[in-house]
Amino acid sequence: MNVSRSGYRVFCANSTSACTELAKSITERLGVELGKSVVFQEADAETRVDVRESVRGQDIFIIQTIPRDVNTAIMELLVMAYALKTSCAKNIIGVIPYFPYSKQCKMRKRGSIVCKLLASMLAKAGLTHIITMDLHQKEIQGFFNFPVDNLRASPFLLQYIQEEIPDYRNAIIVAKSPSAAKRAQSYAERLRLGLAVIHGEANHSESDMADGRQSPPLSRTTPGHTGLELPFLYVIFAVLYLSVMMAKEKPPITVVGDVGGRIAIIIDDIIDDVEDFVAAAEILKERGAYKIYIMATHGLLSAEAPRLIEESQIDEVVVTNTVPHEVQKLQCPKIKTVDVSMILAEAIRRIHNGESMAYLFRNITVDD
Repeated sequence: MNVSRSGYRVFCANSTSACTELAKSITERLGVELGKSVVFQEADAETRVDVRESVRGQDIFIIQTIPRDVNTAIMELLVMAYALKTSCAKNIIGVIPYFPYSKQCKMRKRGSIVCKLLASMLAKAGLTHIITMDLHQKEIQGFFNFPVDNLRASPFLLQYIQEEIPDYRNAIIVAKSPSAAKRAQSYAERLRLGLAVIHGEANHSESDMADGRQSPPLSRTTPGHTGLELPFLYVIFAVLYLSVMMAKEKPPITVVGDVGGRIAIIIDDIIDDVEDFVAAAEILKERGAYKIYIMATHGLLSAEAPRLIEESQIDEVVVTNTVPHEVQKLQCPKIKTVDVSMILAEAIRRIHNGESMAYLFRNITVDD
């Protein structure tokens, strides 16, 4: 029972059954009850939070998993954090296994670094610490002005490979792109397996998206010339400009490494839109791989992902329960789940007791 002498409370920032499942698993491991609160939407879609027990002077842990409606989930977290702050909680620690907007952590032309904005909003709402897992870029921790514990799911995924994949010694770890090679290499080294890298892209990256800065200069009329009669030097400049700014042609998809007669295990941190994974699986099948697994920490599995996975050459998709995906599992039996509530519960216990977190990173490599 959550009695006051325990010194901490664990709340869930979402009242839906799909999102409270992870919170209940964590509290069961901690031996406490989930804090009493109600989170709901008003008729006009405003978020309202009602905390129904005293939190004065306590360490408060808010568990928030991110469902499909990411913006509503963020507002729930912000409103609950502020409600606990104004209720005189001692420390407010956000347990956010999948940190939203983590892909928007770099400046893209005239865009913005939304991840930095979210970090500032969380601090303003009252959070004093965050526990998360496998940030899309580790440098995101620098956006916060309070401590961030970025846990890793790799020990759980490595254990799954060793225990659930028959003949895993005949497997090869595959990086879906050169940018994912470091993460894949860390898995390959710990499993003592070979490494393959898929090179080339089937579609254009964000850096090749059309932008106003790639547009040719507007034609200007000069005295003595019509709009169609451009000066010779101006024509040369326009041709050079277009040739330089024209997007580079992507190389064809190739596989660096021998996957023939082996089990291919593709490693990544997020699996959302699965078109790239499906294309990678087809290439690996053509190169002779006889089984294809995909291992990822965060299974967002948006849009038509379950159907595409079911119809593809992929044999199994293994993700953790950082994001609720029970509906997707019903649509596609190839999707399997690894429970990471144990490490999240241990992180909560150690932070509350003031113990070192180094034990939770004992089997983690630099590139993981």
